[in-house]
Amino acid sequence: MNKIDPIIAVKDVNLSAAWYQSVFECKRKHGGSDFAVLEDENNEILICLHKWGEHAHPTMVNPTITAGNGLILYYKTDNLVAIRQNIEKMRYPVEEEIHLNPNSMKKEFSLRDLDGYYWTISEYHTYEG
Repeated sequence: MNKIDPIIAVKDVNLSAAWYQSVFECKRKHGGSDFAVLEDENNEILICLHKWGEHAHPTMVNPTITAGNGLILYYKTDNLVAIRQNIEKMRYPVEEEIHLNPNSMKKEFSLRDLDGYYWTISEYHTYEG
């Protein structure tokens, strides 16, 4: 079995964890103010949050670098509308409203999280080549 558990650097782990829990309705399973593990309803890791500058990880030492440059966090879900409604309830801005992606032929929308990471939330699908 193979799986990737993304870890992103954030300014405030507790604030970011609360934001992710509000948006994705995930659970915080581990961590303190330096690190958090967030899991989905199936107890799978959604994302890990790591405080900038802690533990000397080479890509997490300089918080002045643009967060997520070259990265899109692409989230496939059966709950696209519910997640969009959560964002709307929070009055949080989106980068792109729900639209049909002409490549995947699935609905999606995009936003940036509190630290500027770019997320695209898409209807769940498998890749077909």
